[in-house]
Amino acid sequence: MQKQCKCGDSMSLHLRTVIFSNKVEIENVPIYSCDSCSSSEVIPEVKPELTGLIGGLGTNPSKQQLYFNEYNELAHLMCAVSQKDQVHIPVQKILEDRINQLLDLLLLANSLNDEAWIADVQNRLKQVTRHATYDLKTLGP
Repeated sequence: MQKQCKCGDSMSLHLRTVIFSNKVEIENVPIYSCDSCSSSEVIPEVKPELTGLIGGLGTNPSKQQLYFNEYNELAHLMCAVSQKDQVHIPVQKILEDRINQLLDLLLLANSLNDEAWIADVQNRLKQVTRHATYDLKTLGP
């Protein structure tokens, strides 16, 4: 997946590390990068979740490493598609497997009447369906 850069060249989609406050490394953030001018930007589709994650860290966070794919389903799917050991698995199958995993978690959360977990899984399912049209094949190894 590519986007036009301000310099006129194409920006490619990659999973990168974002560093916040020189203390927090957030791995696997989907970023558009331009090889020509070294410009980069977080893809708009994940910006709200990344902003919320960073906002939750506070103004003086402790030194830590976070994995954005644990907070955002699009990043999760991009990580799954780009793993070398899954290159032989069709993207559609990876997407279907993730939806089934989330539905199983939703059943479990419902059986436990865990409202916070139910809301989290429902949010993840919304993320998956909202981004199901993404061409995840472009992130292959």
